[in-house]
Amino acid sequence: MFRRNLYRFITVTAVVAVAVAGSAPAHAAAPQILAAYTLPVIIGNITSWAVGLLVGVATLFLTIGGLRRMAAGGDPTEIEKSNSAFKNALIGYALAILAPILLGIVQGWIGG
Repeated sequence: MFRRNLYRFITVTAVVAVAVAGSAPAHAAAPQILAAYTLPVIIGNITSWAVGLLVGVATLFLTIGGLRRMAAGGDPTEIEKSNSAFKNALIGYALAILAPILLGIVQGWIGG
């Protein structure tokens, strides 16, 4: 029993000694200065997100309109619904094209 505890103590002491001897001294790291993005970068990121979202939704409406048109079977109400979906898709694509221009105007107002 005593011998087993002695071996454990020696093993733990050796492991701790190697770990302490092999470790590097602790130095304070240079302070990291965090800076926020500038306004033009933020406006550019918003523009990218807005255009991507608008194109995605417009493509969804275009797909829905096409599926409704194919499934209409000559029914005038379904054809009218598909025309409405096509119109919404066209509005979405137009907004996606105009989004960079509109956000550029807002950036000019803010002063970026």
